[in-house]
Amino acid sequence: MINKNANIIVTGAAGFIGSCMVSFLNQQGYEQLILVDEFGDQDKTPNLVNKKFILKIERDELFVKLQEEKIKIDFVFHLGARTDTTEFDYRIHQKLNVEYSQNIWNYCSVNSIPLVYASSAATYGNGQQGYLDDNTLIDELKPLNPYGISKNEFDKWVLHQEDHPPFWAGLKFFNVYGPNEYHKARMASVIFHSYNRIKETGKVKLFRSNHPDFKDGEQLRDFIYVKDIVSVCYWLMQHQPPSDIFNLGTGMARTFNDLANATFAALDKAPSIEYIDMPEDIRDSYQNFTEAKMDKLKKAGYPADFFSLEKGVDDYVRNFLSQHQYY
Repeated sequence: MINKNANIIVTGAAGFIGSCMVSFLNQQGYEQLILVDEFGDQDKTPNLVNKKFILKIERDELFVKLQEEKIKIDFVFHLGARTDTTEFDYRIHQKLNVEYSQNIWNYCSVNSIPLVYASSAATYGNGQQGYLDDNTLIDELKPLNPYGISKNEFDKWVLHQEDHPPFWAGLKFFNVYGPNEYHKARMASVIFHSYNRIKETGKVKLFRSNHPDFKDGEQLRDFIYVKDIVSVCYWLMQHQPPSDIFNLGTGMARTFNDLANATFAALDKAPSIEYIDMPEDIRDSYQNFTEAKMDKLKKAGYPADFFSLEKGVDDYVRNFLSQHQYY
């Protein structure tokens, strides 16, 4: 157990998942938090309003500041990354998602600090090898974009390390949605964009299928509510099962039509869906089906059920988007 006085680092703390992690830790009574991010982005500033923490550190200054401050760190949630799947300059992903993560890992290893880090379902590429979080398959995965490649390269590197934190877990996040993604613009969830489109036009626009096996709007994704993400991260911190890389989705793929219908229902409106052509820059790297195999996390002991798509969307729309609230 990590006690309430623990000093906990959260990287990516001003971002979508990171700020939700900070809020969840605050709710559990943890306030000795060290937040790491690029804090110059004013669009992310509201994510941290009313959050409790002891220190904010710019991402590039982290290791120098830790040396200067002489703070004993008890746990690290490494949730910061360059997550833009349309950024095709791999050097950016290499620096931020691979090399920076290696520095975090090495710091935790040398100082015996437990670590939870964010990987991604983007590592699975088109799913040709399936969605099984079997470490023996990681070398065979073929991600479809530089972001997915960088996440997979770090996972591969982790599995070859002789020196490691006393506990570590990598989490392959599937399609995460929920509050505090207002700043993400194009990279925000389809639910966020659908909500705004319905409010403006009364309709939702979904991509036409680019594959004969899928009808328009029937592409399938494993959508997971951010509240489930932070719950799993917290459980891993408290229970520290055998170290591993885990999938983190619901285990239940749902269609984009289901998602749109759930958004209309949360707004108490009748569905109206229009299908549009998929942008060329994502067409070749588009995942038509993702579904997390969740047996490993369940066998590790995680006890809770996940939000259904309908319940997650309803909570997100009614309690956050409709009121422009933050988590």
